[in-house]
Amino acid sequence: MTTALPVDSSYERPGAGIDVEQGLAETLLTQGPDALLLLTTEGIISFLNPAAERLFGYSKEELIGVAHSRLLVEDDRGGFLRVWSRLGGGSSFGTRPFPGLGLHREGREIPLEITCSLVTTPAGTSMAVAVRDTSHRQDDDAGRRSAVSLLDATFETTADAIVVVSNTGQITGVNEQYLKLWGMPREILAEDDAYALVKFIAKQLVAPDCFKAKVAELYADHELHSHDLLEFQDGRTVELYSRPQKVADEVVGRIWNFRDVTTRTMAQDQARRALDELAQQADQLKALAFQDPLTGLANRMLFNERATAALESPGPVAVLLLDLDDFKEVNDILGHHAGDQMLVEISRRLQNCVGPHGTVARLGGDEFVVLLVGCGDSDAVAQRIVSTLNAPVSIEGTLMRPGLSLGVATRGTEGMSSSELLRQADVAMYAAKEAGKNCYVHFQPEMLATLLERTQLTAGLRRAVELGQITVFYQPVISTNRREVIQFEALARWERDGVLMAPDAFIQTAERSGLIRDIGAEVLRQSCTELQSWLAEDPGRTLAVNVSGVQLQHKDFAERVLDIAAWSRVDPHQLVLEVTESVFFDADSHVIQQLITLRAAGIRVALDDFGTGYSSLGRLQELPVDAVKIDKSFVSMLHTGEERLPILTSMIHMAHSLGLRVTAEGIETPTQARYLMEHECDALQGYLFSRPVPGARRAAAVTQSAEAIAALQEPAVAL
Repeated sequence: MTTALPVDSSYERPGAGIDVEQGLAETLLTQGPDALLLLTTEGIISFLNPAAERLFGYSKEELIGVAHSRLLVEDDRGGFLRVWSRLGGGSSFGTRPFPGLGLHREGREIPLEITCSLVTTPAGTSMAVAVRDTSHRQDDDAGRRSAVSLLDATFETTADAIVVVSNTGQITGVNEQYLKLWGMPREILAEDDAYALVKFIAKQLVAPDCFKAKVAELYADHELHSHDLLEFQDGRTVELYSRPQKVADEVVGRIWNFRDVTTRTMAQDQARRALDELAQQADQLKALAFQDPLTGLANRMLFNERATAALESPGPVAVLLLDLDDFKEVNDILGHHAGDQMLVEISRRLQNCVGPHGTVARLGGDEFVVLLVGCGDSDAVAQRIVSTLNAPVSIEGTLMRPGLSLGVATRGTEGMSSSELLRQADVAMYAAKEAGKNCYVHFQPEMLATLLERTQLTAGLRRAVELGQITVFYQPVISTNRREVIQFEALARWERDGVLMAPDAFIQTAERSGLIRDIGAEVLRQSCTELQSWLAEDPGRTLAVNVSGVQLQHKDFAERVLDIAAWSRVDPHQLVLEVTESVFFDADSHVIQQLITLRAAGIRVALDDFGTGYSSLGRLQELPVDAVKIDKSFVSMLHTGEERLPILTSMIHMAHSLGLRVTAEGIETPTQARYLMEHECDALQGYLFSRPVPGARRAAAVTQSAEAIAALQEPAVAL
């Protein structure tokens, strides 16, 4: 109901001109038995009558402008917020008193009966509150009152926004949180129109039509329960629970419970995204775990898994293991990027050779493996791989021909493991390398014996190096001009199980294992130490030491050689390093640069085994060498001394024309020696003069050589 009421009144009688009706109203206000208050929309007391002063123990001056909550017990203070929503719009709520609990100035509680209505004043809409003391009444249901008070407190203090609507569409309950959630003005609640609330809410939602349809569905069936999520246009998310309101099993309305779950939803979304990212990362890690990142082929783990599965089933199983020969040159010449391009191209060709019924895997570096399951002709696949991979490939404008060695192993006995099968293919692959490369070799059981012998040889050699069991033998070299020993060649020897092993028996193993570096340094150190005094007697004398291409690949080789010479007090001009032609074909320019550095320091370089390599005589002038050693295979062609050997004589004359000294090795007869001396060979070396001897017998070797030289000066006896 709406009643005209002045905002401010006085206890004094009005002046002249006030009619009798208005004076009567004022008399009722000031002298009536019930306490009357007028509240603003904010709940501030703007008027009270004397009965209210007497009831609560406050004066008018103490209460005007004060919040009405001062007059209520704490549990009842939220009740008036709901009263606003139930007044106006023709509601009959204002005619029904409701209980309350007031608070006297002295602190005692006052049981009250309260009646409210909306009134219009010059200042706007206010609430008129009539309060009656009911302490004289006997409360027969104290428990009910306590429960109602507790319910009111719970209703206002919950974090959820709650509104209760009757079956007839009237708003019968609402809390403050509801108003805050939607930013809803109290005027809409005062209309007591539930549909107005629906329209106000729908304007803020992303899908307003869906919300309206849900409301219509729920009001069409009063027994329905609902749980929905509402998405706000401003990004918030609200969880909506709706259920029937029942009194004595009769549905009298519907309770709408709204909860802001934006923070929780965001956390759930973040957790979901994190889980999705983890799942994606897990998939990527799984792919990386089974896939080679460069070529996209299977990796070792996936190969082992598939090979194990294949060996558990009947039928033929073959493993083809291949290694690219001289692949290091691609990286050294064109760079690692070019090397990667070649590996990708090799993987593509392999997949084309094998097809979908086999597995191609990259084990690492330039090593690939093929698993064939159910294939009865592994030779055909192996041959196809060799011919296909050996075809030229263009890498950054450069045509290169990949070389490869391929080992093949097939399942033999039952119970063979994938690692055993792969090991057999590996043994066969090394056999293919020794067979000349660019071919494939099947595994044979006897290969294991060879591998075992090689392994034992490597282990024994390593132990010999660690224990200092590598010794040095010396073979004299004779000057044809001076007719005396002017050089000793230092040769490594290893006494293994009582047998003296020549370099040819273990140098290849030393190179493969990397022990050659330590062996070479030890040979140079020993020979420099033992020959230092002999070299110091004559600056024309020299010491020759063989150097492996593997040693030259170490970037500190030149520095180590010069350090040893300085440590042993040997003049670098009296050192000769003997190398084979193969070192000049190494793609690493650092190798040749080291030889240039050593020559600049006075050390001379001799080209060993000359004539057995790939270079032409004309290429000698391009190489950083000072001398050549003619291989004994050419010397062995001399039998009578009457042979016409233009190749041998051309070698000597061509070398001399380039300013190079020439040494012939492998001389075993006086005829060979005289022939070479007649053709102006600078130095001679061979068993005719002396076999290699230990350092303690070096003087005897010099004497024996002198006797052989003297015999050469005697006239040859005709047979």
